[in-house]
Amino acid sequence: MAQRRPWEVEDGLWGLIEPLLPTVERRFRNPGRLRLDDRKALCGILFVLYTGMPWEFLPQELGYGSGMTCWRRLRDWTEAGVWQQLHEVLLAKLNTAGLIDWSRAAIDGSHVRALKGGPKPARARSTEPVPAPSTM
Repeated sequence: MAQRRPWEVEDGLWGLIEPLLPTVERRFRNPGRLRLDDRKALCGILFVLYTGMPWEFLPQELGYGSGMTCWRRLRDWTEAGVWQQLHEVLLAKLNTAGLIDWSRAAIDGSHVRALKGGPKPARARSTEPVPAPSTM
């Protein structure tokens, strides 16, 4: 049995991801070239992120489209909020299955907005019984 590559998406995971992706209607007049399948584009994105290679060097032989196509799809999905939604869906699924150890969770400023400035401390009281005379 062949081992699955890390950038290839399993059917179960794809079933969670696919409904989150925005649908793009094909134009009636001048439809242009057929759009690359979303699953293949996702595999191309994961391949580039996994290997660390530049987008323009994504091998065409893999069938994941061009690097620029994958980069544009990543940009569009990021702007559509797909990754945040996917994160929330996966967290909810793992939480209901009891597979998350929340005692090891941490929150920092990169995940939770830190409001600038807090309550100002009260002005320090003077220890002198009367204010000192002005030297001016």
